[in-house]
Amino acid sequence: MSIPPPATPGSPLDAVDTPALLIDLDAFERNLARMAGQLAGTGIRLRPHAKTHKSPVIAARQIALGAVGVCCQKVSEAEIMVDGGVPDVLITNEVVGEAKLARLAALAARARIGVCVDDPKAVAPLSAAARRFGADIDVLVEIDVGQGRCGAASPEAAVFLAQELAAAEGLTFAGLQAYHGAAQHIRDPRDRAQAIAASADVTRKTVAALDAAGLGCATIGGAGTGSFEMEAAAGLWNELQPGSYIFMDADYARVGPPAGGEPFEHALFVLATVMSRPVEGRAVLDAGLKAHSTDSGLPVIRGHQRLVVTGASDEHAVMEGTGVPALGERVLLIPGHCDPTVNLHDWYVGLRGLAGPEPLVECVFPVAARGALF
Repeated sequence: MSIPPPATPGSPLDAVDTPALLIDLDAFERNLARMAGQLAGTGIRLRPHAKTHKSPVIAARQIALGAVGVCCQKVSEAEIMVDGGVPDVLITNEVVGEAKLARLAALAARARIGVCVDDPKAVAPLSAAARRFGADIDVLVEIDVGQGRCGAASPEAAVFLAQELAAAEGLTFAGLQAYHGAAQHIRDPRDRAQAIAASADVTRKTVAALDAAGLGCATIGGAGTGSFEMEAAAGLWNELQPGSYIFMDADYARVGPPAGGEPFEHALFVLATVMSRPVEGRAVLDAGLKAHSTDSGLPVIRGHQRLVVTGASDEHAVMEGTGVPALGERVLLIPGHCDPTVNLHDWYVGLRGLAGPEPLVECVFPVAARGALF
């Protein structure tokens, strides 16, 4: 049984059932245009990360504005993107296991698919899967540029891995994945710039080692919403992978843009209803941990400076302060972290004129890759 959408096109905001995942289409489109405009004419490719939105509908909007394709984290996400019409997907992650590799290779037989590796032991199984399905898979060597997660630990290790890939049937060594995820959330822009400069140093040394071994590096990918301007200015990365810029969230608002940069706008909200007002100064909302992720902090209430969300449980969020809305009134919550919040919902509700007096539902479409974790 599928879950029906919480709204229908043409409905007013008051008719949207809650909790609901809303997109402010006006702010969303300005965010799309700002990123496209910022990279236009630079020669740097945009490959936004679809783990943020999990939607071929949104991916198509990004590609229409110049993105070369999208990134995914899981094979199942990539399958849904390709089935939804996206022709070029890079899985910015390692893929291990016979079943997953078979699905990856089958997908690469009908679309352009890339993937990352960081261990020589992964090359033979990936090559075998590619040969089985008659596919050619682009492979980036992931290097550790400061994240302390995946990635080859030295230029020498990266060169050895690239040589293994170059010799493997069905695989093409396509370049480097040089992503520093933790740097995206460093609050001080000077410290953030220092982290990206260190990443650039590691990447530059790896490129030099590859050149010395006679291996070209067509793609150097990485960057995210919190640092993409820094990678773009480094003159090294040629494919950027930000994701959250389309929606933003409360945590990225606390990070802020680099000095002089223009901030993206909040475009993603969880609409919630006051379901209880047990005492003065406190209200309980019908959107709890199953409606918004709190790994980067509790949500922020849009347009209510004197109200804060003080806690959340499975199906409830507690709101306290002055001017608490009445029973049955609605509030817009800015999620602390947009990516996992999106994964909690089945539907997007796109509204036009959210900042105006009479916002209307313009579109409703599924979070197609919700739960695509394998």
